[in-house]
Amino acid sequence: MRTDTAIRSGTTEPPVPLRRNWRFQGLWAGQAGSTLGLQIADTAYPLLLLALTGSSSLAGAFGALQIGASLLFGVHGGAAADRYGRRRVLIVGDSVRLIASASVPLAMALDRLTVVHTLLVAVVIGATIAYTGPTRLIAVRSVVPPEQLRQALAQDEARVSGAGLVGPPLAGALFGLGRAAPFIGTAVTSLLAVTAAVLVRFPSRPEPGPDRTGGADGGALAGYRYLARNALLRPTVAVVLLINVAGAAMLLPVMVLLRGQGTSSAGIGLALAGEAVGALTGSLLVSRLHRLTGPGVLLLAVSWLTVPVLFAPLLPYGAVAVFAALFVLGLGIPTLRVMIDLLVFSRVSDALRGRVIAATMTVFTAGMPAGMVGSGLLLDHLSPAAVLGVVAALLAAGLVPATAGRTLRRAGWPERAPAPAPSS
Repeated sequence: MRTDTAIRSGTTEPPVPLRRNWRFQGLWAGQAGSTLGLQIADTAYPLLLLALTGSSSLAGAFGALQIGASLLFGVHGGAAADRYGRRRVLIVGDSVRLIASASVPLAMALDRLTVVHTLLVAVVIGATIAYTGPTRLIAVRSVVPPEQLRQALAQDEARVSGAGLVGPPLAGALFGLGRAAPFIGTAVTSLLAVTAAVLVRFPSRPEPGPDRTGGADGGALAGYRYLARNALLRPTVAVVLLINVAGAAMLLPVMVLLRGQGTSSAGIGLALAGEAVGALTGSLLVSRLHRLTGPGVLLLAVSWLTVPVLFAPLLPYGAVAVFAALFVLGLGIPTLRVMIDLLVFSRVSDALRGRVIAATMTVFTAGMPAGMVGSGLLLDHLSPAAVLGVVAALLAAGLVPATAGRTLRRAGWPERAPAPAPSS
């Protein structure tokens, strides 16, 4: 794997311990703030729209518009990461999201907040994710030497899981303080992300080099061609896409189900945090699971586990059952994320990395708007239990072809990838 501009492995001096690498820790802190703000928003905005309109469809539309904007701008976001100053892209994107986030509590204070305004914020947030997502992933990796990449990925998993753990209950708790409180919180976390992007310098231009896409540059779609050429990556991204569709479709029925049982906003947030708690626990199992079996079998096992988990919210004890089900589902998430990094992000040239990351992120989320809108529309006609049953049946049907095929079942870890290191 090629070494990024900031760090060269040829030096005789040992690398600075990761805990003392202030550039990595600064970028990590900014990314943690950004991720926490998005986690708060994912819970707070649907709850706000439910309170304003009482419509499940409109509540689901926020997430659908956000993800739809990420998909729409995703191609250009990856190209921007490979062609322009990455630090500038990060600063501009985080600043735009800060302005959009701050506009909501301001409109509330002026008694001017509308549904249209709220949905426009969803579009802006989604668009900024398309630009800052690939750039931020590259930035964090550019300040870490290859021998510390595994450790950095483990800390990055802690960021994602920690934000997922804190975000939903924090959103519910902030709602208890006042309707504007969670949206002030998202503005503050966006400010942290902007501050880190401004203060921390990192290699801003991609390293020149061949991208092996059939041309000197490969164009904006080069990342998609990279994925399409690989026989293993094609079914891999397809299966992850199915999991993301099911997860997106599950969220709103669970929220409606818990609200109908009298669960408070804070209780809903705590129940949804089960996935993050599972992911934090699962980060300790990455090395063991990677040694246990190949990437394809591991992916299929986690995918099939999702099917019965979808029925868990129908069990007694409401929020407790939801928490336990999401905990079990979250156990496999860190393993899959590190797997994707090994198979894709860490093995592609820096000149193409932004487009490959953007293509992967776009494909993974492509079905989520349909899942959110579809579940919202179904909830207008069916009970939450019936909607969860439909989602589980569709997921199982989609996994059958991938399971029957030999590509995933026979897949092994890349020969040149180092053995998975402990994530603790």
